[in-house]
Amino acid sequence: MADSPLAVEHDEGLHHQFVDREQQRNAASLGMWVFLGTEVMFFGGMFCAYLIYRYWYYREFAAGSRSLDIWLGTTNTAVLICSSLTVVLGVRAAQMGKRKLLVLLLLLTLVLGLAFLGIKGVEWYDKYVEHHIPGASFSAADLIQKYPQLHIDPAPTQIYFSLYFAMTGLHALHMVVGIVIFCYLAYYAWKGRYTPQYHTPVEIGGLYWHFVDIIWIYLFPLLYLIDRKPLR
Repeated sequence: MADSPLAVEHDEGLHHQFVDREQQRNAASLGMWVFLGTEVMFFGGMFCAYLIYRYWYYREFAAGSRSLDIWLGTTNTAVLICSSLTVVLGVRAAQMGKRKLLVLLLLLTLVLGLAFLGIKGVEWYDKYVEHHIPGASFSAADLIQKYPQLHIDPAPTQIYFSLYFAMTGLHALHMVVGIVIFCYLAYYAWKGRYTPQYHTPVEIGGLYWHFVDIIWIYLFPLLYLIDRKPLR
């Protein structure tokens, strides 16, 4: 039997609730931007708490910041900036239909994300060795001895490290989620699912990754670059 003149060719990349790919793409982008807006409010509360406590206990926050390894923090910043570049190039590769290049760039993004988490793990281990993890075993004795001119109070110093672990830990959790997303994207890119006509998941995943990178761009100066001038 001949096909009906009203029959429409099925589009595997188009979900049934959308009229066309453009509407689907716009809906997905809007959904991600709304989600990122809620994330901004979530992190905004932590940033606000940090700024208030930093204003109240500047000397203790300065001492805590000085105990962080600025070179590891700088390296992690460079790693995330490079990962944002690979994401942008990956989206471009998807738009041009370059499947192998897309897979390569997504895998590079994964490697850079894992490198970031590895470096962060080294930093956290250093804080464990120095007894800077908030709790019963916390000690600021090394900072009091190293910076006697600051007249450090151990209690507010513990507040700094509480915020440090809360903010970097939450950021790391978002990185883990991003890595899972990019594993999914890399798998389906390898299967050839994304084409110049349909690559919305790559774009949406890229938005999420860029957001996580931007959060770190704020965390780095707030946590690592407090009062780095030489003390007299």
